[in-house]
Amino acid sequence: MSILVCGGAGYIGSHTCVELIQAGYDIVVADNLYNSSEESLRRVEKIVGKSIPFVKAELCNDDEVEALFAKYPGIDSVIHFAGLKAVGESVAKPLEYYSNNLISTLYLLQAMRRHGVKNFVFSSSATVYGDPATVPIREDFPTGGTTNPYGTSKLFQEKILMDICAADPELNVALLRYFNPIGAHESGMIGEDPNGIPNNLVPYIAKVAVGQLEKVHVFGNDYDTPDGTGVRDYIHVVDLARGHVAALKKLAQNCGLFVCNLGTGNGYSVLDVVHAYEKACGHALPYVIDPRRPGDIASCYADPAKAREELGWVAELGIEEMCASSWKWQSQNPNGYKG
Repeated sequence: MSILVCGGAGYIGSHTCVELIQAGYDIVVADNLYNSSEESLRRVEKIVGKSIPFVKAELCNDDEVEALFAKYPGIDSVIHFAGLKAVGESVAKPLEYYSNNLISTLYLLQAMRRHGVKNFVFSSSATVYGDPATVPIREDFPTGGTTNPYGTSKLFQEKILMDICAADPELNVALLRYFNPIGAHESGMIGEDPNGIPNNLVPYIAKVAVGQLEKVHVFGNDYDTPDGTGVRDYIHVVDLARGHVAALKKLAQNCGLFVCNLGTGNGYSVLDVVHAYEKACGHALPYVIDPRRPGDIASCYADPAKAREELGWVAELGIEEMCASSWKWQSQNPNGYKG
């Protein structure tokens, strides 16, 4: 039996492929390579010493999804990372975000039903909580009130998955609400490699640190936080990847619907991250304060107790390891996977 990893050539997907293979799972990767590179999978193969079956597939095409399941009849679980993922871009391109993110999930679920596949791990996001009344955020906090189309697309997908889980008692679904993954594999061989100018904080900082961008843009310094900049729960991508292995083990117990935060429980401000990165790269990083960005909130960090108690999972790597591993990746691969 094997795990279908959709979006497995991407940032979180590639790191999860490493952890899955090292945990003894057989995997198949499907990716359209829109915001990723096949080179990441070649690097994963070098790290784990195994070849990985890969299919270039468009998950918004029903025929391609069906062909994927027909070609690999041993698939018994799906981990769904694929999707558009930039908060700011989603505000400018809501139709693209709703079309891509919802249609791909629906086609996957329909193919799973046709082929009798009963386990689904979904890449959700802390954005489903909207602007929370208090922090840290627990899984029983209300969802909705999302502040951008990216978050709303994740919320809609969660609702779809909850409904089909209620309708099919044999289905096992883990909704993993990620906080803010950063960092890279300790080898420096795989990491975050966005197309063009990065939308997310740490890849942007990394480009400044390596001299490809002029300065870090800090969006807002008038939030109700200790230093006025936005506070987020940054989690090492390797810790996050290991959370997916733990979730698969949970689904193997026929748990039905399982909702869980994956975060550290620690909030770091934008300036905290800039300073931690300065320590990692060994030099000061210029930054400028810009106006707030639409769709952003002041503070967001997890209560990770449920993951600890029910998955036996806890984030182990701190902000210094996150920034040091990101810098190792960026300094060894200044142009990412493009060589």
